[in-house]
Amino acid sequence: MANTHEEKQRYVKEFIRSLRAIEDAMEPYKEQKRDLRKEFKENSWLNTDEQRAAVKAYRLVQGKFDIDEITQHFNMLSGGEPKEGEEQ
Repeated sequence: MANTHEEKQRYVKEFIRSLRAIEDAMEPYKEQKRDLRKEFKENSWLNTDEQRAAVKAYRLVQGKFDIDEITQHFNMLSGGEPKEGEEQ
């Protein structure tokens, strides 16, 4: 922990420099991600909602997931609707 105001200022500057370097390094990947989304939308392969559902399903599988949420996103992507009496 910084003991003086000057130390605190030095740490703030160091933090900002490091943060900027990380964000600058990430920018090309963010642009790639935007291009990917744009390509799939322009080619009518996946619309915005389908892309969001696919990302959500991917995130669910990456970590702890709820099978009901995965089924819901799968149904949305496949165009399937739950039958009467089934939970979505």
